[in-house]
Amino acid sequence: MAAPKIQFICQNCGGAHPRWSGRCDACGEWNTLVEETPNTGVATGPGKPLKKGRVVPLEALDGDTAEAPRIETRISEFDRVTGGGLVPGSALLVGGDPGIGKSTLLMQASASLAKAGHGVIYVSGEEAIAQVRLRAQRLGIVSAPVLMISETNVENIITTLEATQRPALVVIDSIQTLWSDRVESAPGTVSQVRASVQAMIRYAKQSGACVVLVGHVTKEGQIAGPRVVEHMVDAVLYFEGEGGHHFRVLRGVKNRFGPTDEIGVFEMSDLGLREVANPSELFLGERHKAAPGAAVFAGMEGRRPVLVEIQALVAESTLGTPRRAVVGWDSARLSMILAVLEAHCGVRLGGHDVYLNVAGGFRISEPAADLAVAAALVSSLANKPLPDNSVFFGEVSLSGHLRPVSQAAGRLKEAGKLGFDQATYAKGSEVIKQGGLRLNTITTLADLVVELISSSNEALQD
Repeated sequence: MAAPKIQFICQNCGGAHPRWSGRCDACGEWNTLVEETPNTGVATGPGKPLKKGRVVPLEALDGDTAEAPRIETRISEFDRVTGGGLVPGSALLVGGDPGIGKSTLLMQASASLAKAGHGVIYVSGEEAIAQVRLRAQRLGIVSAPVLMISETNVENIITTLEATQRPALVVIDSIQTLWSDRVESAPGTVSQVRASVQAMIRYAKQSGACVVLVGHVTKEGQIAGPRVVEHMVDAVLYFEGEGGHHFRVLRGVKNRFGPTDEIGVFEMSDLGLREVANPSELFLGERHKAAPGAAVFAGMEGRRPVLVEIQALVAESTLGTPRRAVVGWDSARLSMILAVLEAHCGVRLGGHDVYLNVAGGFRISEPAADLAVAAALVSSLANKPLPDNSVFFGEVSLSGHLRPVSQAAGRLKEAGKLGFDQATYAKGSEVIKQGGLRLNTITTLADLVVELISSSNEALQD
């Protein structure tokens, strides 16, 4: 009998290598290759006949399709991100940093569903039953009829679930702790994670229960394990937050039953996570209106408008290479804005340290924040505060012109609701006239510089 074939699998990307090396050729990570013995093959041996399949009925594209039923958790921020509630038979993957509140959020959602009469089973692979009960007592939900088991073997978990009445929700905390008898490798490896996820998804589709999987994240913030796991599940949610801030953001990056890029905002307290119905008020609650280098950005997260403060500090540098520090935004995009300001607006920043921060620990990814960042940088350099009642949004091109952004009406409506009466944005954005708002449209970034610091223009020129 031939010796079993040995492969070395990257624990970061899942790439297979015939021999061990210190660096994965596929993703470039170091010390991630682990020896594994493949237990199955994809090809049949010579002479072994292929099993004949069955005929699958074909369906027309224009057939009637009913709306997917929803199970509301009664946690509105959680239901918003999932698209209106949990879908029976679906599989969700929730990732986040250690201690960010993943288990707390899912425990509160489980208790809410259980109190509404739905069957809920919480599977803990990292904590004992006593530890889970202590968390429930701290959250004040110990009376909720949630059933719990502490188990890591996939076959035992599925057998237990099939022996009980079908639950509406099954929470697996976490997927990296599960292991299957069918795979000869340690728990947490690529093969074990893939096999465990496949087994739980198969159970969800066959039983009609919604399965929520908790996943660990790597130091880069990505969910640990093979990326194929994110393709297998129906929705991927990231639970974000900074350790020094009390709020948390649940962000949907994939959802087959609803919109993506939706966010839900929560505030961490002694009694668990509290919903934040208006996150703009939270992010702007401690804003100092008369400080130079602060601009309010009117952004969109999915279908929700969010107003956040962008803070910039520009100071003369004593170093040969000035510092560029960014928190909450893309550092490469900041470099682009600095280059445009120097090349097309005459703003000299090459000899200055630049620090940029999105207040409250919020993270911004959309390019519509370019205009607000540029305004904050110019305000800090000129030491001149921006109008405290104005918001900014617009995308800056490399030529210095401003590109219009989408959903401008929603941004302006949110600004007017919070008491702002002036908005500066890119010309060409589709806007419905907002009562009480003075709209200032500009074409180039140079127009903004001239408008903001016309009285201090000498300080910014050669």
